[in-house]
Amino acid sequence: MVLLMSAETFLAELRRIYPPARLLTRDAELAPYESDGLTAFRAKPSGVVLPETSDEVIRTVRLCHQHGVPFMARGSGTSLSGGSVPIEGGLVIGLNRLNRILRYDAEQRIAVVEPGVINLKVSQIAAGDKLYYAPDPSSGPVCTIGGNIAFNSGGAHCLKYGMTSNHVLGIKAVLPDGEVVELGGDSLEATGPDLVGMFIGSEGLFGVALEVTVRLLPKPEKYYTLQAAYDSLEKAGNAVALVVASGLLPGAMEIMDRLAMDAAEAAVQPGYPLHSKAMLIVELEGTSEEVEAEKPRLHELIKQSGAFTVEAARDEAHRMKIWAGRKCAFSAVGRLSPDFIVQDGVVPRRRLGEALARIEALSEKHGIRVANVFHAGDGNLHPLIMFDGRIDGALHRAEELAAEIIRLCIELGGSITGEHGVGLEKRAFMGEMYGADNLDFMARLKQAVDPAGVANPGKKIPSDQAPALTAHGAHPLEKQGIISRE
Repeated sequence: MVLLMSAETFLAELRRIYPPARLLTRDAELAPYESDGLTAFRAKPSGVVLPETSDEVIRTVRLCHQHGVPFMARGSGTSLSGGSVPIEGGLVIGLNRLNRILRYDAEQRIAVVEPGVINLKVSQIAAGDKLYYAPDPSSGPVCTIGGNIAFNSGGAHCLKYGMTSNHVLGIKAVLPDGEVVELGGDSLEATGPDLVGMFIGSEGLFGVALEVTVRLLPKPEKYYTLQAAYDSLEKAGNAVALVVASGLLPGAMEIMDRLAMDAAEAAVQPGYPLHSKAMLIVELEGTSEEVEAEKPRLHELIKQSGAFTVEAARDEAHRMKIWAGRKCAFSAVGRLSPDFIVQDGVVPRRRLGEALARIEALSEKHGIRVANVFHAGDGNLHPLIMFDGRIDGALHRAEELAAEIIRLCIELGGSITGEHGVGLEKRAFMGEMYGADNLDFMARLKQAVDPAGVANPGKKIPSDQAPALTAHGAHPLEKQGIISRE
């Protein structure tokens, strides 16, 4: 058995690797690292290290493995499932300073980047060659490629182009025992087991990515973006199924309800339609010939779906305004409520309208406002459940509603998460979504890769420690001192 060394002895070992400015131990220095975007859950690590080279990361992981100290690798902390909440008394490895583009090859359409590179920066580097990196989460200007890998991030255009896993060709990583491995490569023609696919979405349970090879795509020649207004959220949801069933494959399809539109309007004034209960954004993209051929069919389908107002982007500036409102929706809802939970369930497209109608009914039943803004094209719901954490019991009631929404997604044949991950928040539902054999396999795989259990323990895989969104009493991890609530 690996024995934990004393905190002071471990910190002394870290000081041999890091200068004082890159080894944080004081309370004020640790505070920003206590939670991720789901701020209801917090834990204080014993320290935070800020490596500037892959070698420093490797030495740190090996030290943690040697002495049984749990660690968590962290990017910008924008995750929304508690996946980046540190382990109480463990170590946070902050990767933001590993932010170099190591190789850029426009001819081969690839880039090799460090994990701390900001998502949007990859597209900015490639823009001069009319290339871009397709995954575009709303947090793209601040989230990191390493974090995108941990949670298999998607974004508005994942309907047509897929998730992070569809755009990463190779990963150089350090496993929890300190072994450095090369997964995949720089070719689209991979052979053998999909180890890259296994690593992506593992939420840090399999180690730390050091270098990531991403593929780049040619920028579409033309975009055509329209916004359609509906008198019900259910009609907007049904419109998505209608468009996709027709054979059209837009680059993006997004829905916002009235609350989300009002918040975005107050923030960036995108000019969304008034007097509508829901709005559907649809964007065609491709060659000019392709887009022009698809436009009449799209308008016909939107008319059939019951939209009472349809407006196309007048120019590129107007198009960017439309998307600015959608991209800022999460943060803009902060204008409507001091606190909110962002859920991330998925339902089949054909049942999207039904799901939205039932979420509205649940909102009324609980007396809690819910703003809906989501990636409609792949059925990835993002209901924002509003509450005031200063009121006793408000978070508990919001979590109960969130739990009902997640169970609704499972009931309708969907998933408990589309891109935000399981983390701490949704571990309670893993057993409801997966059978015992699947859960046993996940646990055995984690054990095989990380027998010492030092890589982000307590996340994703259910155990006796139990998860967030519990329906009764204090969170079990809170009782054990692993996390705390605000």
